[in-house]
Amino acid sequence: MDPAFWELFGQVLLEVLTFVVLIFGLLGLLMPVFPGLTVMWIATLIYAIVQAGLGNMTWVGWVLFVLITLLMIGGNIVDNIIIAKHMRDKDVPWSSILWSFAAGILASLFFTPIVGIFASPVGLFLAEWYRLKDRPAAVASTKAWLTGWGWSVAARIGIGVVMILFWGLWAWAIG
Repeated sequence: MDPAFWELFGQVLLEVLTFVVLIFGLLGLLMPVFPGLTVMWIATLIYAIVQAGLGNMTWVGWVLFVLITLLMIGGNIVDNIIIAKHMRDKDVPWSSILWSFAAGILASLFFTPIVGIFASPVGLFLAEWYRLKDRPAAVASTKAWLTGWGWSVAARIGIGVVMILFWGLWAWAIG
């Protein structure tokens, strides 16, 4: 077969696999403990390494990769800030917040990330109910967690979409 065919085939395969991982990471953003933005960034890192190895990286590609990196870092930070801010606005102490995060992480590790989604607010509710001895107040704290998580998911998905758009611009419009 013609070497140009294999070169084109390899490039298409690289782009399809990168795009599939980007979509997987984007969908994973719905789970609080899944590092979807990091998974998306790793896909673009591998893409950049392969492209650089083939001599196909331009300065524009590197600039877009740096922007994707900054989005990943900022998105991972803002995620925790949004949830914690909503809970701190309701005077939820850091101890209850840590119980919530621990419940979500442990449930995700020992069961599934889906269980972790439910375990985190349940952990917060139980910690607040134990602390306050007041069920309605514990429910209010849990609602604050759910509101923060909702805004956090929206922010992460928005950032993830921008990451995909930057990669698409890099791979298909410029690259």
